[in-house]
Amino acid sequence: MSQRSAPHSHTDEHPIDDGKSAFGKLAVLMVTAFIDMLGLLMILPLLPFYAQTLGAGGAVVGLLVSSFSVAQLLSAPVWGRFSDKYGRRPALMVGLGASAVAYVVFAYADSLWLLFLSRIVQGAGGGTVSVIQAYVADATRPEDRAKSLGWLSAATNAGVALGPVIGSWVQLWSKNTPGLVAAGLCVVNMIFASKYLTEIRKPGGDGTKAKPKGSREAVMRVVSHPSEPASRLILIYALAIGAFQGTTAILALFLADRFGVTEATIGYFFMYIGVLSVVVRALMLGRLVDKVGEPQLSRIGLLLLASGLVGLSFAPNLSLLALAVGMLPLGTAFTFPCVTAMLSRIVSSAERGLYMGVQQTFGGVTRVAFPVILGVAFDTFGKQSPFWISASVVLATLLMGRDLELYAPRVTPAKP
Repeated sequence: MSQRSAPHSHTDEHPIDDGKSAFGKLAVLMVTAFIDMLGLLMILPLLPFYAQTLGAGGAVVGLLVSSFSVAQLLSAPVWGRFSDKYGRRPALMVGLGASAVAYVVFAYADSLWLLFLSRIVQGAGGGTVSVIQAYVADATRPEDRAKSLGWLSAATNAGVALGPVIGSWVQLWSKNTPGLVAAGLCVVNMIFASKYLTEIRKPGGDGTKAKPKGSREAVMRVVSHPSEPASRLILIYALAIGAFQGTTAILALFLADRFGVTEATIGYFFMYIGVLSVVVRALMLGRLVDKVGEPQLSRIGLLLLASGLVGLSFAPNLSLLALAVGMLPLGTAFTFPCVTAMLSRIVSSAERGLYMGVQQTFGGVTRVAFPVILGVAFDTFGKQSPFWISASVVLATLLMGRDLELYAPRVTPAKP
């Protein structure tokens, strides 16, 4: 694994654009990510209803949802390796094209196998999340990466908030409309990206002479060498995001049992989380990274996330529930952009896309596994148990990040 082991070796291997140019590229990437997530969330809430009309039960619907994640986790390292070899822009364009095809298939799916085909193709195209993250890392200075990744995730969260509303509205026109509109957004996104998104990284231009790893080798490296800094960062990301999203999957059931929340009111809780996520990542993250550094802020984020999970399970009223739930977007906003930014600095630029893809692969595994594990715990061990399990997993990751300052030291912000 191409990692830096000395505190002083944290500079990038290839030039970084000036601040104004980097911000312009970040703005283009934010628009691209926003439109991509908008299209995805337009059709995702409609999927169970479409599947039911084709005779699917709950198990098949679950498989449909999981098929996307499985395809995504398998494709992410491949997209990352592709982008390292041929450039970020071609990988992103191919991924957007695959998503457009998947949405058209979804629009006209008249059988379950076509729905599965749509989800698998869409998930494979969705592996480009790591490519966009690598693009951001290429375009920004090391001291700006966590802030820039925070802005990027704020844009995706905005797409998450708006997508279901737009999808519910356009499906009133016809069953085909949401898929076709989502496909149209992908085409618009491709045109926009092809015009305004320029290639930054020159494949092979970082001076690295060692033969880059393949996708399988990189994945197995994390498993066989879990104590290495990059491996630890990937595992921190995967375990924390799996615990968070697994808890989110059963949150509605817990709130319905404890506070009488219904289908008509659950949306307010997720909107609350989404708005806080956007605000924190856009307005607070960069300043805090400058003040305390990425390693320390990521640990603060993990503590907030664990505290929010435990507090949520014990909250006796809506006011304290709101306080506990509010810690979740704070924790995720401080943790995930910082962990990804540190990973981009620890691995070489020749393997940056690859390892960000590997991070998404391990995150995909936990996003599939944790909802099942916590769902069983909810039914078997009590309705508070999933939150305690998730909090314990999150706290355990603190041990993995105990000395990351040695490998991803704090970078002093450049003076204007």
